[in-house]
Amino acid sequence: MSSSLRRGALAATALVLSVAPLSACAAGNDAATLQIKPDNAATSVGVIKVQNALVITEPEHEDSGPATVSATLFNSGSTDQTLDSVTVEGAGAAELKPAEGQSKLVVPAGGSLILGGKGNASALLPSAGEAVQDGNAQQVTFTLSETGEVGLRAFVVPAVSDYASWGPSDVPSASATPSASESAQSEEPAGGTESPSGSASASASASASASAGES
Repeated sequence: MSSSLRRGALAATALVLSVAPLSACAAGNDAATLQIKPDNAATSVGVIKVQNALVITEPEHEDSGPATVSATLFNSGSTDQTLDSVTVEGAGAAELKPAEGQSKLVVPAGGSLILGGKGNASALLPSAGEAVQDGNAQQVTFTLSETGEVGLRAFVVPAVSDYASWGPSDVPSASATPSASESAQSEEPAGGTESPSGSASASASASASASAGES
């Protein structure tokens, strides 16, 4: 084999070896890992992006039970915006509560606002209603001061496992407040309404009367 043919064979071999890793990378780039999308709802309108939106119910959800909206709102603009309302399809407007130490629900310029979780702002539905059922994809609309409405469909999940600390824990259950009759019973001492000192006084009076009769 001539030297020119040997050089051509070596060049071809080098080309094959260099293409092989690229083919492998291409296969990896086209793998299922790149096709995975976030489980939770996300959308954007203008400078506002909403991610990880969920409607979270009580662990044992009832039709009249509470629910909360959990989400993170990002503001890529240069002006702060306030979150004015959050509405859930079939359940109406949520009750908004700022984070501890804050007076408003602000999505700061270049920053974010977290809804749900300890110490964060909250959007609570005291009575979610029959329309909000676990497993649904519920329409949720966030209304901001400048951007306006940002809507998306969010999954409805119970406050268990990873969502346990994000549920409507601020709403006390009915059993947390004792009834009037239970309060009255708890204030009465065991054995009736008569106090121990009253019983002793009655016994002493009876003994004195008996002694006077004998004399």
